[in-house]
Amino acid sequence: MKLTVAQPEFTLGYEVTLMENTIQAGFPSPAEDFKTDKISLDVALVKNKETTFYARVKGDSMIDADMDEGDILIIDKSLEPTNGKIAVCMVDGEFTVKKIKVDKDCLWLIPYNKRFKPIRITEDNDFLVWGIVTYIIKQV
Repeated sequence: MKLTVAQPEFTLGYEVTLMENTIQAGFPSPAEDFKTDKISLDVALVKNKETTFYARVKGDSMIDADMDEGDILIIDKSLEPTNGKIAVCMVDGEFTVKKIKVDKDCLWLIPYNKRFKPIRITEDNDFLVWGIVTYIIKQV
């Protein structure tokens, strides 16, 4: 899986209407009746703007994690890479996004597609956890 990385450009004043009530996935209701507030997606989705980047997904090694080609990942480089987190990593000079699995004697990068094998990270690898995926933005 390849990633194209970009730093977010923060713009002031662009806000989207936030509905006061939650939306049920059942019977539709007229949303116009519930408009009450504004929300900035930059503020809602980016906690650390100095350490946050966007990347566009290319490839299908994470499709079973609902991460499809063309989706935009929000990646925070300030978060601690812990067991079970989905991380953007640099392995031998190439970016990849996988779930981190920590074993007692090694680290694994786990794909979410049965066609791909886990990557065992050893001392022989040039390896860096570049950041932790905090959100996936996708078109529906």
